[in-house]
Amino acid sequence: VRLQTQPKPQPGQAPLYSGTFDCFRKTLVGEGVRGLYRGMAAPIVGVTPMFAVCFFGFGLGKRLQQRKPDDVLTYPQLFAAGMLSGVFTTVIMAPGERIKCLLQIQAATGETKYSGSLDCAKQLYREAGIRGVYKGTVLTLMRDVPASGMYFMTYEWLKNILTPEGKSVSDLSVPRILFAGGLAGIFNWAVAIPPDVLKSRFQTAPAGKYPNGFRDVLRELIREEGVASLYKGFTAVMIRAFPANAACFLGFEVAMKFLNWVAPGL
Repeated sequence: VRLQTQPKPQPGQAPLYSGTFDCFRKTLVGEGVRGLYRGMAAPIVGVTPMFAVCFFGFGLGKRLQQRKPDDVLTYPQLFAAGMLSGVFTTVIMAPGERIKCLLQIQAATGETKYSGSLDCAKQLYREAGIRGVYKGTVLTLMRDVPASGMYFMTYEWLKNILTPEGKSVSDLSVPRILFAGGLAGIFNWAVAIPPDVLKSRFQTAPAGKYPNGFRDVLRELIREEGVASLYKGFTAVMIRAFPANAACFLGFEVAMKFLNWVAPGL
């Protein structure tokens, strides 16, 4: 739904959707529930290793800044550690994002070029090699590096605020973890939306349309649609951000407690 509300309409044509909820309704009526999950195969394949690498990168970023294992990091240091995780995840995220965007945008163009994720990857590789599959990697980095820094710093900050006096952060209750994780997701996307809009527009554009990369995309967007266009899809993103990231951090905390119980010395 988020991506479908971002494309610029053709000259003389009205926008395909008036907003997030109109897009949701029309997609559901026209394509059924499956239409809401178009292009999900690529991100689902990559989501497990992506989050594993994401949290590994954050842990590595913290360790690189600690002189001793029990050193408490400042919030700027946590932000820096989070940014490192964004670098790590881009390697996995960029191809999946490119494929997902192309598959989801097909509904808006009315043209069915790709039959699925694998077919899309094959065609991209055949047309432009590995560079075609990784198109938009720089913009993915521009989105994920600062957004991941905000993501993890906000989560750690909220955990500290929500921890009762005299208690350990590791003893935080499930509702408080969900709240901290959900709010961290909102802060993450508040930073990520503008570069994400640029990335999606760039990744779905015909080859050669933007020879200077994101600078051409940015100039075109601001010239033709104004600064507000950088926040297209804001409603859909924020509706998703809280529950998705609340679940993500709860899953991480539960997994860590389980692993520490199973193999405490690992």
